[in-house]
Amino acid sequence: MFSHKNKRVFVAGHNGLAGSSLLRKLKNKDCEILTISSENLDLRDQPKVENWFKKEKPDVVYLSAATAGGIHANYSQPADFIYNNLAIQNSVIHSSHLLDIEKLCFLGSSCIYPRDCQQPMNESSFLSGSLDKHNIWYAVAKIAGIYLCDGYSKQYNLDCISVMPANLFGPGDKFTENNSHVVAALLDRFHKAKVNNLKTAEVWGTGKARREFLYVDDMADAIVFLMENYNSSEIINIGNSIDYSIKELAEMIAACVGFKGELFFDESKPDGMPRKLVDSSKLKKLGWVSKTSFQEGISKTYEWYLRQTQA
Repeated sequence: MFSHKNKRVFVAGHNGLAGSSLLRKLKNKDCEILTISSENLDLRDQPKVENWFKKEKPDVVYLSAATAGGIHANYSQPADFIYNNLAIQNSVIHSSHLLDIEKLCFLGSSCIYPRDCQQPMNESSFLSGSLDKHNIWYAVAKIAGIYLCDGYSKQYNLDCISVMPANLFGPGDKFTENNSHVVAALLDRFHKAKVNNLKTAEVWGTGKARREFLYVDDMADAIVFLMENYNSSEIINIGNSIDYSIKELAEMIAACVGFKGELFFDESKPDGMPRKLVDSSKLKKLGWVSKTSFQEGISKTYEWYLRQTQA
């Protein structure tokens, strides 16, 4: 069993949604946490990343740094989504190999699965069909990261795991009009609609697409659990086995925020994959289950959002 105790642990992307949650979780692990901002180290710059690794000598690496966002962000910034993520992954994983670190976790995404994948999406469905066109650039980069870890594991015995979480939400997300994940985007939009006494609020798509949502602190708990209890370069899903339609999601977020107006579904906007529900039975057999209900997670996220807007 792997232990974090007395290890130097580098969280790449510590200011992001996933990375900030990992920081909260790792503070209880009796380890030394290493972080550095993108202003001080461009993780796409291989030589600089190598030099930083040589100087700081991390024992463990959590690779959560990424260019991420919703359908609009993927579609409007395709070059950024594929180039930035490929470059970050290449630099951090290769540097981890050169420094012979003890263990690495690569944070993937459920968007690696085919658009028309059998539901729930089992790990065996990986590369079994065509990807959804709306976030293919992000998905291809994540697939490359999975194979990079697998290749370094097979050729150089780099101990690494690749985790595929469901759609994440929670404190630390980006709350912007066009570049957010769906939960953050709707929460921000409905809050502003309430504050401005608007009678309607827009929701992209038909509302029929279904998504599984995982509270980010549950994700961090699962990832740290897997680092300590899982030893394979084969991908593993992280989820809670519950999905909602986007219409149901929008109604629950509106209720949480207190927006009482009408929801307008803009069917000219894409739905993305018809359904995304990951099969987490492999993780469950190892002994981990999620703890936070969607309603509780939304409430915590909205409380955090309000603190940020009032700061």
